[in-house]
Amino acid sequence: MDYAQKVAVVTGASSGIGYVTARAFAERGSIVVGVARREGLLQKLAEECRTHSPASGYLAGDLGDREFAERVIGDTVQRHGRVDFLVNNAAISKHKQFYHMTADEAEYVMRVNFLSCVWTTMAAIPHMLRQGGGSIVNISSFAAKVSPPRETMYAASKAAMNAFSEGLWNDLAGSNIHVSVINPGPIDTEIWLKEDEPVAYHGPKYPPEIVTDAIFEAIEKRRHEFTVPRRNPQLVMARFLRLFFPSVLRYGIARMEPVPGEIVDRARARAARGKRLGELDEG
Repeated sequence: MDYAQKVAVVTGASSGIGYVTARAFAERGSIVVGVARREGLLQKLAEECRTHSPASGYLAGDLGDREFAERVIGDTVQRHGRVDFLVNNAAISKHKQFYHMTADEAEYVMRVNFLSCVWTTMAAIPHMLRQGGGSIVNISSFAAKVSPPRETMYAASKAAMNAFSEGLWNDLAGSNIHVSVINPGPIDTEIWLKEDEPVAYHGPKYPPEIVTDAIFEAIEKRRHEFTVPRRNPQLVMARFLRLFFPSVLRYGIARMEPVPGEIVDRARARAARGKRLGELDEG
């Protein structure tokens, strides 16, 4: 595929998968628009991209805000005349006991991880229709297939993204707009440093480049879905158990990261005092 002078919007581009992917588009000659909240890191990304693609740039803002998410596409088309590739990668993690989760936190996870994808996609489709086609790649998570402990809202947001992507496979038939979804397993990014509470997983983590490779394969071969790393024994076994022996999977997860009895006792005591979930003050 000829990527030269094509326009690629990559969200969550300030680090990790998004950063590596944006740079890879630029190296292929695409005009890159990196999107994230941290402007300083986006400036650094833009400088790297411009060595290969001088027209590349960035937009800094919160994709959990619908107005900004839609403006990303509008501004891109206004500046560059088109949008050929949309990579919805922006996401926040939320690893914590559900008893400690507030409704506001749950809503924000859904807005950033799922609804931002909906908003950018719906904004991009009319432009892709007018130009004759395009590619949308949604970066989900293996958590959409097997929900890890303490990641209920994160898994829910990614499962929603998967269902949205699968629906578009049918709804966009005949439009020449191709939608792919990538389900990464444990990828070595800074997201592991941002967890609210300690994580029980201490297994291998894989470089973000394997996700970037899957993105380009999905675009070029019109593939609909990838799980990466491919043929990883842990992921294969977890998926197998989820499909055929879910009770065994639940048992294994409970053994790996059980809910401490004192967590339940404290949650029950707060509930007796009329507290909502996430209201952890003892008053």
